[in-house]
Amino acid sequence: MKRWLKLVAGAAAITLATAGCAGSGGGDNASGSGGSAQGGTLTVWLMTGSAPTDLTTALNKEFEAAHSGVKVDYQIQQWNGIQQKLTTALAGDNPPDVIEVGNTQTPAFAAQGVLEDLTPSVNDLNGAQWLAGLKASGEYDGKTYGVPFYAANREVLYRKDLFEQAGITAPPASNAEWLDAIAKLKAKFGSDPGFQPLYLPGQYWYSLLSFVWDNGGDVAKADGKSFKSTLDSPGSKAGLEFYKQLVDASATTAPKDNDEANPAQAGIYGGGKVAMFIGTPGEVATAAKTDPSITGKTGAFPIPGHAAGRPAPVFLGGSNLIVPVNSKNKDLAKEYLKLLSGTKYMSQMAAAGYVPGTSSDVSALAKDPLGAVMATASKNGRAVPTSPKWGEVESGQNPLKDMLTAYLTGKKTVDQATADANAALDKIIGG
Repeated sequence: MKRWLKLVAGAAAITLATAGCAGSGGGDNASGSGGSAQGGTLTVWLMTGSAPTDLTTALNKEFEAAHSGVKVDYQIQQWNGIQQKLTTALAGDNPPDVIEVGNTQTPAFAAQGVLEDLTPSVNDLNGAQWLAGLKASGEYDGKTYGVPFYAANREVLYRKDLFEQAGITAPPASNAEWLDAIAKLKAKFGSDPGFQPLYLPGQYWYSLLSFVWDNGGDVAKADGKSFKSTLDSPGSKAGLEFYKQLVDASATTAPKDNDEANPAQAGIYGGGKVAMFIGTPGEVATAAKTDPSITGKTGAFPIPGHAAGRPAPVFLGGSNLIVPVNSKNKDLAKEYLKLLSGTKYMSQMAAAGYVPGTSSDVSALAKDPLGAVMATASKNGRAVPTSPKWGEVESGQNPLKDMLTAYLTGKKTVDQATADANAALDKIIGG
């Protein structure tokens, strides 16, 4: 999940600098189990590139003013190495009091019994407006352990000028229209051997999820406290087959044995010979480093679904906020979460380019055309299975990536690829 969260941080690059954000407590000076949270100190760990500096400065100042004698020790953490640091901190007797964690990390820590059960506090934390996909990622065994912080999701980013030249008058609103647009782009620009109507890497499993969910499939279903893989269901197979349709129709030269980060797809898009790719708004800013004019040429539309006018569900990546069970200041920590989860600060997260986790007000995000599409799509967002072992899927030999490569290269049929992936995934999350 770490790589996805780095990508999420890039979504805010339009409006905030991700290097060296610091609140009232200074920089990344945390060590050991998180420093003292005794006396009048509330220790808060947020990740680099998440909340804007002006937000955290105002938030901490307001909190301290409302709680006489309390000092917020605000510390920025780096994603690199954070898993071990969190494991050590949460197992200690004196952890930080509020911590930002990746949404797929939350169930794993909850299963270890190191997180405070926040179920009784949901209503006080603006629970009625929580983003549904992130809300699910903060739950484990019927209880809530994580408060949604922010999210980002993918959309189809496209060259408006190339669409116009190809005679495409409106963004595709269904799978059929999407394939038709690819055909028109190929007819117009196909004489250029370097042109790609759609750049789609073979192991881009975050995008695959949209097609699987759109066809009624899923990665896995809860089976008591464990999960049963469902990659071999008819809906999951249909999603995989549509992925191959896109790859074949576009004749993309993206590698079938690697993902969207290798090579970075934004850089490929910035080269000027790609009409569409599936990504986050922040990737356009990355592409603009190669071609500054590409920002003004880029539009966005939701990932189409098989039914006209009904976009496909999207994977929500992002962060949750948790309170360690060993925190010495649980009540203060919940008060801090209450302030941060309100509309005031969530609106500032939206202005920074994120989908707010605990507020339905996305008006600030909607001011940006690309952000507006992301905000709309997020309402139909979902999370990966809330298995405590899901981290092993992403950090190890990912069965979804292996399935995609095997099927797209013709080494396996759709039945063989999905059956093998199902068995491999069951070995990880099935117990």
